[in-house]
Amino acid sequence: MAPAIPQRMRSIVFVEKGRAVFQDEDTPACKPGHVLCQSVYTGLTNGTERNCLVGGNYGGWKWPSRCGYQNVGRVLEAGDGVQACGVGDLIFSGDFCQHRQYFVAPAGPEGLFAKLPSAVDPKHAALFGVAGVAMHDVRRAEVRIGEKALVVGAGPIGQFTAQAARIAGAVVTVCDLNARRLAIAEQMGAHKSITLGRDDNWEAVRQAGPFDVVFEDSGAPVLDTIIGANWGKGILKHRSRVVMIGGRDRVDYNFNAAQGYELCIYHAGHLNADDLRQVCRLVAEGTLKIGPVIQDVVRIEQAVAVYDRLRDQPDSLFGTVFDWQ
Repeated sequence: MAPAIPQRMRSIVFVEKGRAVFQDEDTPACKPGHVLCQSVYTGLTNGTERNCLVGGNYGGWKWPSRCGYQNVGRVLEAGDGVQACGVGDLIFSGDFCQHRQYFVAPAGPEGLFAKLPSAVDPKHAALFGVAGVAMHDVRRAEVRIGEKALVVGAGPIGQFTAQAARIAGAVVTVCDLNARRLAIAEQMGAHKSITLGRDDNWEAVRQAGPFDVVFEDSGAPVLDTIIGANWGKGILKHRSRVVMIGGRDRVDYNFNAAQGYELCIYHAGHLNADDLRQVCRLVAEGTLKIGPVIQDVVRIEQAVAVYDRLRDQPDSLFGTVFDWQ
C-alpha cells in the first residue's frame, strides 16, 4: 500500500538575501505526463544556489526565491501518459524542482528525467545534475581522442568535467588552489594535477600543454593567464577552444592574442536529456565516479546550517547531499 500523502510539506526557501529557512506549503498534485515523488535525496548545486541565495552574476534576483535541480525521489503517483516508470521506482529529475519534501517532475522522453537502475547508488544520483552539466560542456567542446585538455578549478563540476574529458579520450590536466581536491581528481583518473597559488605554478601548466581545449570552471580572473598577452606565449594550441563555465559578470581577454590563436570561445548552459542518460549509463557501468566527490551527506534538518556555510564559507563545501529520509 502506498503511504498516505500529507496535504502540507516542508521546503527550503531563501526568504531574503543570504537567509534560508524551512517553509510549510501545500503538497503539489500529480498531473498528466508527470510523476509525484517523495524526496529521498537532493543535491546542493553550490554555484547556482549561492548565486540565488546572495545575488550573484546571473543578476535580477528577488527574494523570496528558491533553487535546486538535483532531485532523487520515490514515485508515489504517475500521471496519465507516463511510461518511463511506475509507483515505487526511484527516479532523478534535473528540472529545477528545488529542495522539497514532495515534488512533481515531468517524465517525458526529452525531459531531464531518469529511472535509476539498481546499479546506481541513489546518494550518488543526487549529483547527476552537476555531472550532467560537465558532460554537456565536454560534448559542447567536441573533445576528441588524444587531445590535451586543461580543467581550471577542481570543484564538483570541474571533477566531473575532468572525468568526462578522459572518457572522451583526452589527456587531462587539472589545476586548482586546493591540493585535496586535486588528489581526488587524480584518484578519479586525471593524468596530471597542478597546485596553483604562485605565478610560477602557471609555468608548470604551460609545460603540461599546449592544450587543445581549456575548461575554465573556477570563475577566477585567469583568462589573461590562459590566453596570454601575445599570440604564441600562452598555454594554447593554434585554433584551440576555451569553454567558460565558472560564473562571472563580464569576460575580458586580450583580443589580439585570441585572434592570433584563431581561438574559439564556447559557452554552455545546463544539460540536456541525452547528457543525463549518458551520465546514468556511465555511473551504472562504473566508468564515471561520483562517490569521491561527495563530502557531506547531511540530514535535511541541518540544511539551514549548510546554507549559512554556503553564504559565508563557500570553499568549505564540496559535494553535498541532503538526506530527506
